[in-house]
Amino acid sequence: MKRMALVAAVAALVASGCSSSGDATITLYSGRSEDLVQPVIDAFTEDTGINVVVKYAGSADLAGTILEEGDASPADVFFAQDPASLGTVAQAGLFDALPSEILEKVPSRFSDDAGRWVGTSGRARVVVYDPTSISDTVLPPTEDSFVDDQWRGQVGIAPTNGSFLAFVAAKILIDGEESTLAWLKGMAANNSPTYPKNSPIVAAVNSGEIDAGLVNHYYLLRALSENPDEVGLNYFFPEPTAGSLVMPAGAGILASSKHKDEGQKFIEWLLNDESQTYFADETFEYPMVPGVAANPALPPIDSIATPDINLSDLAGVLDLATDLVADAGLL
Repeated sequence: MKRMALVAAVAALVASGCSSSGDATITLYSGRSEDLVQPVIDAFTEDTGINVVVKYAGSADLAGTILEEGDASPADVFFAQDPASLGTVAQAGLFDALPSEILEKVPSRFSDDAGRWVGTSGRARVVVYDPTSISDTVLPPTEDSFVDDQWRGQVGIAPTNGSFLAFVAAKILIDGEESTLAWLKGMAANNSPTYPKNSPIVAAVNSGEIDAGLVNHYYLLRALSENPDEVGLNYFFPEPTAGSLVMPAGAGILASSKHKDEGQKFIEWLLNDESQTYFADETFEYPMVPGVAANPALPPIDSIATPDINLSDLAGVLDLATDLVADAGLL
């Protein structure tokens, strides 16, 4: 696994006498979990000599902290799990624009339109389904048809989960508030089973409890890595819709940072081939840099019919998304 390769690389660098000079330090606010990204951070430090002091917490919580701290924030880099959290900081004017040599590494649709943050790995919204119960030929081109009677009680959703709320926020931007609320009410009226998060939906599909569910793509791949006999398959909507949204994790440099050059080096490290392959192998996410291979079970990211929205705009309608889910009776 790439995690082992990164740890081995760190050990090799230490053995060869490469150590941190202690002269440069950045403060990283990370909404990505420590067990996932610490090996990447350690490898960065050993390779560059730049120390990284990390504050771990939820991405939304850290975005809120940065807003409260404002220009006095000690953070140099914000590394977030989702575009809405990044957009919250960007729209508050607290990010610097990133240099073009960083932004050009990643397709523009997976970064902020104004270049204030860049995507580092991606998660696609999909339908996980049970092919022993239904064929992909009966699956609809968008999520809109799941309110039809033929899907009654058979399409699982996670209405309190952050990724579902981001999907609803995208649907507001694409279809409008009225249409989104109508769809949510339709799902509630269709007795769509609700779950606390994505992984129980995948488990319910694999056990035959439901036919399908709206999730992020990597949950099924994780389940298959633990049990290759699981029956579920991922279905990618063929039309550009909120249901085919690719949500990148990403990073930006705080405008108040006193270590912007070092912060830039850290983001460049996240986008190098080694780190990109690590994200693909460890979490089954999509690499953001073209030319780095994703999991072979996934379709090419360029083949996904992603909607044309500015991902930072998700932040502005996230509260509305939560309100609509509540108004539909799904909370």
